[in-house]
Amino acid sequence: MKVVCTLRVNGEPHEIAIPPHWTLLEALRYELGLTGSKQGCDKGDCGACTVIVDGRPELSCLTLALGAEGRDVRTVEGLATPQGLHPLQDCFDLNGAAQCGFCTPGILMSAAALLEHNPSPTREEIKQALAGNLCRCTGYTKILDAVEQAAARLREARP
Repeated sequence: MKVVCTLRVNGEPHEIAIPPHWTLLEALRYELGLTGSKQGCDKGDCGACTVIVDGRPELSCLTLALGAEGRDVRTVEGLATPQGLHPLQDCFDLNGAAQCGFCTPGILMSAAALLEHNPSPTREEIKQALAGNLCRCTGYTKILDAVEQAAARLREARP
């Protein structure tokens, strides 16, 4: 049995028919083709599936798709604009903050949510915001550097 679900993802409405038990991650990846959010642990431990829902980071592997109806969902595919990469994406590239890249989308989304609410986070606040995102490759230093650099760029760009 499938149910109709309307999701607003990256500013666009999508009406999809899904099994009622599907998670937001499954709907994003398998119905909408948005594969940036990674399917890692499927139990909320790794953070690779992090998306922003109504301005807050959420683990899409633990969120039912039907629970996201009527809410604003933003995925890593929604970070860049027609003008170019989001400063976080550019700074991750410049700082070598992504190695294998599997965790990167989730970390970018957690960091984006932080910077939207706190444009001048301390290094400790960045660590706290990213505490739910695991990376097995980088050792985190370059990730923290990239988030700090992106925060500075975003502050400079504000009128």
